[in-house]
Order: sequence, then structure tokens, then C-alpha cells
Amino acid sequence: MADFSISGAAAARIAEIISQQSEPDGMALRVSVLAGGCNGFQYQFKLVREKEAGDHLIEKDGARVFIDPVSFDLLEGAELDFIDKLMGAHFTVNNPNAASSCGCGSSFSLA
Repeated sequence: MADFSISGAAAARIAEIISQQSEPDGMALRVSVLAGGCNGFQYQFKLVREKEAGDHLIEKDGARVFIDPVSFDLLEGAELDFIDKLMGAHFTVNNPNAASSCGCGSSFSLA
């Protein structure tokens, strides 16, 4: 089975975001790979409450992430991270399957 990991920084930020919701129980971050973006594929991050059929659940330090099976295949060996720098804060995916990515890091292409 493919593996996907969550950095400590990403887990802390996910937990923080969810704790600020009016009804945080059962919430998770959904990570998806969609067709599009400037390099062919793009990452999508959104808060959801429900796990869908076939979703993979990854948990770390109280943070929960759902990934659908198709996206999970494209994220094999990847790590979800959270970067907080002067130029802005954002989730990013360190994906060994990406042959190239755009400057903003939100889209990628496969070899």
C-alpha cells in the first residue's frame, strides 16, 4: 500500500484550523489531486466532515486527512507540510512523483 505522511507543522495547523470551527467534531482536511493547473494536475485542500467510500484516513497528532483512492495513487510517498514564511503561509505537498511543479507549488506534472 502506498504511504502518505503529514509533517508536524501540517498536523498542528490542521488541528488549529479545525479547533476554530463552530462544530469541529469529525472534521478533517481533504487533500485531492485534480486535473488542471499550469502543469497538468493541481492540489486541492478543503475542510470536510464526512469520509467518503474508499477514502484513506491518515492521522497524526489529532489531525485527520482524507484522500480519495485516485488522488492517493498520485500521492504515493508524498508528505503534506505547512510552510509559514514572510511571503505567506500555506499547505504544500512534497511529492516525489512530481516531475515538475509551478512556482506557487499548487500544480505539478508527472514524468
